[in-house]
Amino acid sequence: MTDGIIEALQEEREVVLGICAGLSEADWAAESGCPGWSVKDVVSHLGAGYWMVADPSSSPAGEGMPFERAQDALIAARRHLSAAETVADYADISTKAIDILAGLLGAETEVPLGDLGTFPAGILPNAFCFDHYAHTRLDLFPPRGPLTGEPPSTGALTFGPALDWAQAALPQQNGKVLAELAGPVAAVITGPGARTIQIGPPGEPVARIPPTPARSCAGPPSGQPRKRRAPRCPAAPGNSLSPAGSASSDRDRQPRPGYPRSMGPPS
Repeated sequence: MTDGIIEALQEEREVVLGICAGLSEADWAAESGCPGWSVKDVVSHLGAGYWMVADPSSSPAGEGMPFERAQDALIAARRHLSAAETVADYADISTKAIDILAGLLGAETEVPLGDLGTFPAGILPNAFCFDHYAHTRLDLFPPRGPLTGEPPSTGALTFGPALDWAQAALPQQNGKVLAELAGPVAAVITGPGARTIQIGPPGEPVARIPPTPARSCAGPPSGQPRKRRAPRCPAAPGNSLSPAGSASSDRDRQPRPGYPRSMGPPS
């Protein structure tokens, strides 16, 4: 799980800065795929997450709130920053935070993340890979986001660690759904980060996640409401979900991995 994670975070940092370099004033103000958040808010959120690694005491907004409400409060407290200040803040704090995250690799200390669950510190860098993947590809570009063109390409360097987080988060963040499964369900993922993810009880899969075009995992069509959570199925451009097992599953009941928007290093 540790191979290439820091390189992936550094690559994602360059992706964010590259996107920001081409944005107009109208782009910054446009509504993103996160309801209530502008493009600037999304970039601000990515920077705020890194602040929670480098200096958790710097962002008291949202303390004690449920995770999603805390993120809204945190972004509201940062809206006074201009677009240029938001980019400069992200560029600076991301470098510092990535160095800190590198020191967590392999750590087994349990870190409580509120209603997201409790995880070993060593998996936290993966969570940031997932957060960056989800926001830059799914919330800024079509079909849900406002920016034109194709989203940044995604290879195994980023998508593998992102899937590691999704796989680790599923049991804690979707326990109720998993408990209602009639039996184990398997998803075979091909392309970058290829693997088989089995959810539910152990044993031979009794259901399958149908093959799905990668772009359909970006979320509902434009104009339809969505929760600001992780994508329902872990697919990236060039990836596909292949059948495993013998019966179809209800896609609306597929577990959805969450991802932390703020976190600090273990005390």
